Amino acid sequence: MSIDEILEKLQAISDLGETRSLTDDEVAEYESLETELKAAQKTAELQQRTAAYKAPNSSPVAPVKVTEPATYRRDDLRTSYFRDFMRVHRGMDPDGDAAERLRRHAIDVKTNPEYRDLDRGDGTGGYAVPPIWLVSQYVELARAGRAYANTVTNLTLPPGTDSINIPKVLTGTATAIQTADNTNVAETDLTDTSVQASVRTIAGQQDVAIQLLDQSPISFDEVIFRDLIADYATKVDLQVISGSGASGQVLGVRNTSGITTIAATSGSDNVGLLFAKIADAVQRVHTQRFMAPTVIIMHPRRWAFFLAARDDVGRPLVVPNGPGQNQIATLSGVLAEQVVGQMHGLPVVTDPNMPTTLGASTNEDVIHVLRASDLLLWESALRTRVLPEVGSGTLTTRLQVYGYVAFTAARYPQSVVELGGTALATPAFA
Repeated sequence: MSIDEILEKLQAISDLGETRSLTDDEVAEYESLETELKAAQKTAELQQRTAAYKAPNSSPVAPVKVTEPATYRRDDLRTSYFRDFMRVHRGMDPDGDAAERLRRHAIDVKTNPEYRDLDRGDGTGGYAVPPIWLVSQYVELARAGRAYANTVTNLTLPPGTDSINIPKVLTGTATAIQTADNTNVAETDLTDTSVQASVRTIAGQQDVAIQLLDQSPISFDEVIFRDLIADYATKVDLQVISGSGASGQVLGVRNTSGITTIAATSGSDNVGLLFAKIADAVQRVHTQRFMAPTVIIMHPRRWAFFLAARDDVGRPLVVPNGPGQNQIATLSGVLAEQVVGQMHGLPVVTDPNMPTTLGASTNEDVIHVLRASDLLLWESALRTRVLPEVGSGTLTTRLQVYGYVAFTAARYPQSVVELGGTALATPAFA
């Protein structure tokens, strides 16, 4: 069986898996085909090297690797990933060109190392994986809308699971001074439990007229992805911050049992009060977690409140980096990753997704001081679907984007301190 024939059979089984669960025989056949594909590729490579060695008057040369441009490229306005997807699913591909492009794209996914996380990390593959340049655009846009989520530890979601269980030590072992020779050595048994992070789904869809996909003079992929993915990124961030743990949501930081809270009551000098409370939060993480916090996260309006603060003679309390004598924080010159400055020796990150409607008057925000590496976020790659049947009566195609996430801050809840209270009400910029 040739390599192309093996790939076609693999794709056929993969297509079945998009509509139903594969049988044990189909899974076994798929694994057998993968093994056969690897063997065929090794044989082809060996034959190529042997032919080069036997060629007359040939000098030693490196193996020749022939590559073709990616099927879907950002600079190619003539082809559209979604348009081809729609045409194949709607039976509007009489010449088979769209199906052929999707088939070549499936091969791109299997052979291009840039797809390694998409293909191996969570079991995705085939032409349902977006083109790599669209995924690169996703990374770029996601970082702008999920500042909090980007600070925590990001991991690839393992395949084949609907929950992740992490062992957690409740009480550890102990050592002690041996009071004298030949006396008993201290022994304390370790006890443990586990922390569960359920896998949740975040999805979005857009109904699009067939005419827009079929007749648009430009590739409409980027327009659709830009909007759907930007909102997807925001929803991931909101889940990390405030997910309720119910109704299909992850359990976010604010609703995790055991995090420390500090109240700041409004007074005559809220800037000075908050500065002191943040210092308290820093020492609490360090004292309770026995390791230092790594970041301070607040809403942009709260950082602007600090920027607007002045001393008695009108000098700003937050100034550009420098050895100022009376400043409470420094203002960074580079705003990459939404790191806007430093306070108490920690980077300050602003995130518009931090809540601003808390408290009795629904006008308070919060500040988080945390050791971000203790918080774990697992994510799958984005997947796509085209559903032509939904709006077939009106020539409408439904495009869907979805992904899976799991999150926990419960490994070390003492790694997070939340600062709230009336001192964090809506600031005035007079």
